[in-house]
Amino acid sequence: MKNAYISGTGGYVPPQVVTNQDLVDVYGIDTDDEWIQKRTGIKARRFAPEGIGPSDLALEAAKAALESAGLQATDIGMILFATLSPEHAFPGSGVLLAEKLGLCDGKATFVGAMDIRNQCSGFLYGLGTATSMVKSGACNHVLVVGAEVHSAALDLSTEGRAVASLFGDGAGAVIVSATDEDRGVRYWKCGADGRFADVLCQKVWDTRKRPFMDVGEDGYARVAPEMIWAQMDGRQVFRHAVERMCLGLMEACAATDILGDDIDLFLFHQANMRINQYIAKQMAIPEEKLVHNIDRYGNTTAATIPLLMAEAERDGRLKPGMKVACIAFGSGFTWGTAILDW
Repeated sequence: MKNAYISGTGGYVPPQVVTNQDLVDVYGIDTDDEWIQKRTGIKARRFAPEGIGPSDLALEAAKAALESAGLQATDIGMILFATLSPEHAFPGSGVLLAEKLGLCDGKATFVGAMDIRNQCSGFLYGLGTATSMVKSGACNHVLVVGAEVHSAALDLSTEGRAVASLFGDGAGAVIVSATDEDRGVRYWKCGADGRFADVLCQKVWDTRKRPFMDVGEDGYARVAPEMIWAQMDGRQVFRHAVERMCLGLMEACAATDILGDDIDLFLFHQANMRINQYIAKQMAIPEEKLVHNIDRYGNTTAATIPLLMAEAERDGRLKPGMKVACIAFGSGFTWGTAILDW
């Protein structure tokens, strides 16, 4: 059986930097830099301009990952696109990315494209799926993307500041490839607990209703604020994130018969610096083994871990032969863990 390893990484963030002070000065939000940094560790985030969707950001990250792997888009056997902010309710962003990669014209391969809707854990769900596809022999190369444009659906007002200050736009991508070498994804596991689905959610509409949106006599639909904007119980999210990420890491180490000291680099989902620092303290993980970018990008949801990979590899922190642990937790609740030999 072939092993599945990450042969290429890529990341992309839009150029517009929105600092914490910009939230005050530009958007009129009653907050301040110290308040946000103290609670989240975030100093700035990136916002995409109008007209740009997640598949546009994903295109740049995917091109960088393909170049890193030394591959062409036509080498891809499947696209797995993790996002909670797709351009449309349907179709998914994966098919839009396939078309932008040139896979539907010219030397068309009409490669399969699957969207993954597991929010902050979406990339690890995609990585696990890609690993299984490659190990089974179904594909030689799978493109796994996490991309988000949160800024279009944030309540950028004082009322929405608790959520709006957390999120930014960006994309990360990896190529999962087959190899005969003794390396790659050694372990992955994902989980979910739907009992807490309402603790962190953005419902927008409810298809159980008839009609699923309230439509006025003028034909325009109205969506209540509690439906259109993301809702979060921060304390519950913090508590469950710490518990699930710690347990997931311990389970991964036990399953692969390794100790925490054997891991060279930890790539935690970038939801909140305080969550990650608390987990590191509980698990006795030294600071030099952690990689962060939440201070610069905020929470880019499905993009955080592949963005970390791309930056760490580019900067020389992520090197061949390293043992890497990836951990994520998010809405659903969902979570995921992976152990890789780079």
